[in-house]
Amino acid sequence: MEISPVWTRDGKEILFVSNKGHIYGTGGFWKMKAEPGAEAREIHYEETSWKARPDFSPDGSRMVYTSYEGRQWQNLWVLPANGGDAFAISYGNWDQTNPRWSPDGKKVAYISNFTGSTAIEVQDFPRGGIRQITAFDPDNMKFLNPAGMVRVYVEDEDGQPTSARVSMTDDAGRFCWQESTVHADDGYDRSERPFERHYAYVNGSDDFVAPPGKVTLEVSKGPEYKLEELTVEVTAGQTKEVEVTLEPQPVPWSDTEHWSSADLHVHMNYGGTYQNDPDWLHVIADGEGVQFVNNLAVNKEQRFPDIEFVDFGGNLGDESTSQIIQGQEFHTSYWGHRGILGLKDHLLLPGYAGYPNTAAASLYPMNADVYDMAHEQGALVGAVHPFDEVPDPFAKPAQAITDELPVDVALGKLDYMEIVGFSDHKSTATVWYKLLNLGFKLPAGGGTDATTNYAAPIRGQVGFDRVYVWTPGWPASVETWMNELKQGRTFATNGPLIEFTLGGQMVGSELKFDGPQAQVPFTAKLRSFVPVDHLEVVCNGKVAQSLKLDSRESADVAGTVGLNESGWCVLRTWSDKAQYPVMDNYEYATTSPVYVTIADKKAYSKEDADYFAAWIDRTIEITDRYPDWNSAEEKEGVMKKLREAREVYAGMK
Repeated sequence: MEISPVWTRDGKEILFVSNKGHIYGTGGFWKMKAEPGAEAREIHYEETSWKARPDFSPDGSRMVYTSYEGRQWQNLWVLPANGGDAFAISYGNWDQTNPRWSPDGKKVAYISNFTGSTAIEVQDFPRGGIRQITAFDPDNMKFLNPAGMVRVYVEDEDGQPTSARVSMTDDAGRFCWQESTVHADDGYDRSERPFERHYAYVNGSDDFVAPPGKVTLEVSKGPEYKLEELTVEVTAGQTKEVEVTLEPQPVPWSDTEHWSSADLHVHMNYGGTYQNDPDWLHVIADGEGVQFVNNLAVNKEQRFPDIEFVDFGGNLGDESTSQIIQGQEFHTSYWGHRGILGLKDHLLLPGYAGYPNTAAASLYPMNADVYDMAHEQGALVGAVHPFDEVPDPFAKPAQAITDELPVDVALGKLDYMEIVGFSDHKSTATVWYKLLNLGFKLPAGGGTDATTNYAAPIRGQVGFDRVYVWTPGWPASVETWMNELKQGRTFATNGPLIEFTLGGQMVGSELKFDGPQAQVPFTAKLRSFVPVDHLEVVCNGKVAQSLKLDSRESADVAGTVGLNESGWCVLRTWSDKAQYPVMDNYEYATTSPVYVTIADKKAYSKEDADYFAAWIDRTIEITDRYPDWNSAEEKEGVMKKLREAREVYAGMK
């Protein structure tokens, strides 16, 4: 990779960032003569990020660039033009990026996110004085063309100010400007709309700037509220005040039941454009109607961007609407990423394994070891963003499969699995079904992998993918919520709300019968703020019944299903394509299973047992060839767990 090229001041050489000869990061600084065939030479190495963006001083003696060296945030550093040791010229607990020298070499301009949003600042060099260039002044804004203001007030059904997701477009489909942190959907379809969708979180009230004429306002607050759409007439030079009262969306459960929503996979700060803090994370969570936010500290290059906010057993920020639970994502790509919820004492460091050319090159600890460490702290562990396509251990040529999932499940280590998340929901569910077919009890979870400080978060913001957990009592405590999650009293969704009972039992329960049953009663309910195309009862991996929808947003079905062998049943709903406010490839929701045991026989599928045995065979083959172990004992310990897990599947019948 060769990025961020910049000319030397005399125009004779080019400086660029490259990872040639290195494994991680974007690499160090390289220089080459600006001639065809010239050789490049590395003049300085550190594990830079794509934000380094170097720039030579006007006299050509040094360069300024952005680095996180030894820190959690990107600050400004200066390096001699021909390489050497760098030193910092800023020390903020926020990002300072895209630096550029002034023509006289006495100032450096850069982008700062110290306010949470972004601003251009200038720092004197060498004096160090700083002034902000792009301070926002709503009373002194200048526009190339006439513009007006729309002041949006959002209140809940009780008339109280509340947080919500707000998007505003003009007649041409362009999104109107808002001063705060604005987010975008980087996965939009250009054949459907000419411009990328933008949205912001309005906490009670905020201002949008729009051209004269009609604008369309969309206000949402998660799947438990209806999407509010209205048209507003904007007049140049005037402020139009608009009050939006959100209307609750009908839910499938009764008034005496309580289902608490949660995003199991959130990163408050993860190298993005903005800087978030716990109070603003609460605003986002409230804007999406999420009660529990699982903030997973995770390494980003050589740092943990949220480590300064880590609080074990406490709740960060405003507790009035949501609770932030401290967790961690263990970031080992070889074995698969895993979520850890509810750590009580400390992060598990270094937070990864299998990083060649580092002191963490060994494949120990494998995820099974990490789970033991997490469980010692009373935490839950789960597989996160599992699969974009179904692994094929029988493929020829053979696929390189090292994801530890079937090992974790066979050894009884895993507490949940993100069925709805930053992966393909149907592919993930296919693998999940195979595990359920073998009698394993594995609850459905949901997590967005939200990188909340990005302008375009990966697949979306907090709560775009979520899990609902049945919680007796209200409001639910963290302990109750985590216990019910582990028991499988859940459904995972990116929008539709569903409820399912089988034989009078709710999800997570087990039904026992002496023999096959011709008719076991079930109930299936759907309420959705977006249209869906399919509602299905799935048993033992196959669609047992396709249910009739009262409308594409609602269904109440009571029926029966035949159960001839031990296994499980879930209710799922999905669409062929997503519709706003869902920003995903398609809408999808699934309950956790109701488990079924007939004549005391355990669920079994030879096809699926052979599938996972072959999967682990591929993992054993690759792992046995891995060279970077700290000791023979480490390797043998890992190989032993792999063989033990394979024997679980091979011994099933």
